[in-house]
Amino acid sequence: MGVYMYQAALWCEDCGNAIRARLDAEGKAPQDPEDEYSFDSDDYPKGPYSDGGGEADTPQHCDGCGTFLENDLTSEGAEYVREACQSDRASGRLDSVALTEWAPFYDAPGPDDDD
Repeated sequence: MGVYMYQAALWCEDCGNAIRARLDAEGKAPQDPEDEYSFDSDDYPKGPYSDGGGEADTPQHCDGCGTFLENDLTSEGAEYVREACQSDRASGRLDSVALTEWAPFYDAPGPDDDD
C-alpha cells in the first residue's frame, strides 16, 4: 500500500492526498512537490511510497484514519504478530485487528487456526 510521510507520521494515500490538497489550497506547497530533496517532510508530505512505510517491528497503520498499511515486518515484528494473534485467539477477541487484518496479510494463525 502506498504511504506518505509527514510530520514524523505515516499516512495512507487518501489521507496524504488530503493533507497535500489542504496545504496546496493554503499556498504551502513546495515549488516542486516532485523534487522531494527540495523540502522537508515536516512541511509537506513525501511519497507515496509503495512499501507500506517500510520494514518495521510492528504492523503500521495510518495516523489519520487507522488504515492498515501492509508493511513488511522484521523477524521481531513477525513474532509480535504471531503472539498477538495467539493471545487474542486465546482470550476470545476474534474481531481484533491482529486476527482480522494482520493474520491474513502476514499469513499468521487466524481466529480458526490451531497453534
